Amino acid sequence: MAGKAVAALQGRSNVCALADPWAELDALWGTTQASATETSVQRFAFYGRCSTEDQQDPATSRSWQLRNASRFVEPLGGQVVEEYFDIGQSRSVPWHRRPEASRLLNALKATSREWTAVVVGEGTRCWFGNQFSLTAPRVAAYNVELWVPELGGPYQPRNPSHTMLMSLLGGISESERQHVQARVRASMDAQVISEGRHEGGRAPYGYIVIDGGPHPHPRKAADGLQLRILHIDDEAAAVVRRIFADYLRGYGDQAIANSLNCDGIPCPSARRPEQNPHRRGDGWLGSTIRSILQNPRYTGYAVFGRWTKTEVLLDPDDVSAGHIVRFRRASPDRVVRSRMPAHPQIVTVQQFTQVQLLRRAKTLAGRSRAERHGRRTLHNYLFQGLIRCATCDRKMDSSTTGPHHYYRCIARDASKSVTHLYSISVREDHVYRAVSTWLAGLDATGPPSKAGSDRVGGALLPSDDLASTYRDLHLVLVYDYSTAILAMSLQPPGVRTWLHNRIQL
Repeated sequence: MAGKAVAALQGRSNVCALADPWAELDALWGTTQASATETSVQRFAFYGRCSTEDQQDPATSRSWQLRNASRFVEPLGGQVVEEYFDIGQSRSVPWHRRPEASRLLNALKATSREWTAVVVGEGTRCWFGNQFSLTAPRVAAYNVELWVPELGGPYQPRNPSHTMLMSLLGGISESERQHVQARVRASMDAQVISEGRHEGGRAPYGYIVIDGGPHPHPRKAADGLQLRILHIDDEAAAVVRRIFADYLRGYGDQAIANSLNCDGIPCPSARRPEQNPHRRGDGWLGSTIRSILQNPRYTGYAVFGRWTKTEVLLDPDDVSAGHIVRFRRASPDRVVRSRMPAHPQIVTVQQFTQVQLLRRAKTLAGRSRAERHGRRTLHNYLFQGLIRCATCDRKMDSSTTGPHHYYRCIARDASKSVTHLYSISVREDHVYRAVSTWLAGLDATGPPSKAGSDRVGGALLPSDDLASTYRDLHLVLVYDYSTAILAMSLQPPGVRTWLHNRIQL
């Protein structure tokens, strides 16, 4: 009888194993599986985000956020059918400026979308400050539920506890980001002051970055990471010494740049193009000389924090548009310097100090002359940054000679710019006359009028700032000196050139 009972139990186990392989183990451990509701499964779109500041693998970040979202909705009968995941986007960027979040918001309008709700893996990673209060109503307007794990279910706009909690989470997210930034900056400052450590970024012209032994952090050293230090690039360092010596002999920034171009010395972006993909590498500029003469790292001391990231409003009239990052020169109290030399010097501290004193004296002398003779009225150049040279595709600089205002393009490197004259110029009043004639002849199919402007008889009549009006119209000008032809076009962002003309000046 005992043998028959055991056989019967084994038979039932085999049947259970065929039905559900986990049934016996679940019964042993007491685990219960939540079953989906008998109604139709609710379909979700998943959204997640991973910023570059996290030092986290995007694939890993996406995996755990998606797993959190799935564990949240699946016991309640939900299923994730579409994914939106932003990589390299800070949480401070509003949703409509994140690529994947913007795509999700646009998908709300599509009648063919396969989901009826949105779920996130973690609320503090997706919203920052008051972003949730700007996003949730937009989602709700299309009858789409917004599920947040911190709420334990869908967000309910009429529930004051939900509104208060999401507002609190946004503040916590903003505070967390600010604390992380402060801690990282304080740590980097301490490393520069006490150790003279190179904190990354492009090496100054005259230096290269090499391995300097195992990383001081034990865990990073165990992973085989090396400490990066600055080492002299002998050929480029000789050019730096020449620049400092020429300036102390009385040469100006542009004169030194012209001398280096005439001698065929490659500029920094031409010498190391892999570090300067955003530069053309076609010659030395006065601004390049100025940045070298003002860089204290050539003294052999580590200096950190001369430039800092500053977040400014994208549109002061629309705070919901968020902030953009701009590099600004930091205040002197934010700049730190190592106590001891951190890398080989190219110029001495005394030489660098003499150059700074000389530059300060020239600045004060120029200011005093302007005060004695009266300051000239600044001219508001109408096409600054809008007109390019057809030969080299550079933006033309603005200048004034006598009573007239010009746009000029000067050849940076005579050895390369064979077809480029030393100086190409076009008068601003000639450009203005051509542009005005063209815009006045546009009919109703032309560009729409902008704020602060109006059309009367087909003519564009700006009321306040004509230069701003041209920028609002996305005006692009290209001047070809060989044929004296000015090519004009209107190029709205993300749209092909849809209106253009060519006029001979």
